[in-house]
Amino acid sequence: MARLLIVEDDLTIRTPLVRALRERGHAVAAASTAMAGLQNALDDRPDLVVLDLGLPDLDGRELLRMLRAVSAVPVIVATARDDEPEIVRVLDAGADDYVVKPFTAAQLDARVRAVLRRGPAGAAAGDPTLVVGGLRIDPRSRQVSLDGEPVELTPREFELLRHLAARVGEVVTKRELLTEVWRIPYGGADKTVDVHLSWLRRKLGENAQEPRYLHTVRGVGVRLEAPGEPA
Repeated sequence: MARLLIVEDDLTIRTPLVRALRERGHAVAAASTAMAGLQNALDDRPDLVVLDLGLPDLDGRELLRMLRAVSAVPVIVATARDDEPEIVRVLDAGADDYVVKPFTAAQLDARVRAVLRRGPAGAAAGDPTLVVGGLRIDPRSRQVSLDGEPVELTPREFELLRHLAARVGEVVTKRELLTEVWRIPYGGADKTVDVHLSWLRRKLGENAQEPRYLHTVRGVGVRLEAPGEPA
């Protein structure tokens, strides 16, 4: 059972959704405005938030940014648009997944379970700390250190680094990263990956011209390896 928070202003969507998710064994709270949702998330610390973007008092993306500033709680965004730019924007803003309206409670429940399996709650079950050279990545606490010094990463940067570290020494394609980290099953814009890799490199004290950990394989993808390891 998960503790869920539904932030949705449409009563005709919110009420049956809350009821159906409770019937599936979840403990569900609901809020009809962004600020009420933020307060609930801070006070009650749910396991996951389902966030509608069209809220009456504040744009849902702004609420997502506010949540991400204070919490790593997984967020599934509910959006009426299924075009790639919209999906990339909400995922880049810090969402863990998305559902396109209209959706069923069964579809949402499946996504909730999938996000929690790969998120902090799933990691707490015993995912080991990943060590690559001087990099230490702890999936349970979602903390990263480099040569003993903490590295502050956004949720998306953390998931990108963790995915690469779990496949250390392997070339991971951008398509795989878009599918597994951004949850875009049909692919997406390579530029999205490139931008986040650039931010991640900067925080690891390197750049594409002088890589230490993150090595681009032109036309294929990217490989994470410890400094000094053979290519």
